Amino acid sequence: MNDGFSVEQIDHVEVLVFDVNEAAAWYERVLGLTPVANLPWTEPLMISSDGGSTKLALFEGKPQEGNVGWRRVAFKVTGADFLRFLNRLEDAPVRSASGSMVTAEDIVDHDVSFSIYFADPYGNRLEVTTYDHGEVQNAIAR
Repeated sequence: MNDGFSVEQIDHVEVLVFDVNEAAAWYERVLGLTPVANLPWTEPLMISSDGGSTKLALFEGKPQEGNVGWRRVAFKVTGADFLRFLNRLEDAPVRSASGSMVTAEDIVDHDVSFSIYFADPYGNRLEVTTYDHGEVQNAIAR
């Protein structure tokens, strides 16, 4: 079912590391990734090589045991596509990582962006996020 909803790009991939500052220094030294300066939060530490279009989000925590893996993949969408995604949750339901059904009530306001978190059928964590904050805020306030 494609009702015009489209992912613009991967926004960020979340990575669990033992020490955020040590990891940031490693990613800068090895890959040239530097902190994204224009975000109003300090955790997670977002690092990027392209000024923040595509980012790694460094979270302090214990990396997954056994097979190493990513914590979550976030897909960036326009404000209009974020609203379309919310509207289609009844017809194309998704569950959270804990198994509960995700609804439009589950959106998270990050002050400069909105996100909704869910999991694929195999438990892989996903996120749809938009930086068209004003557009979404006006639409959901109605």
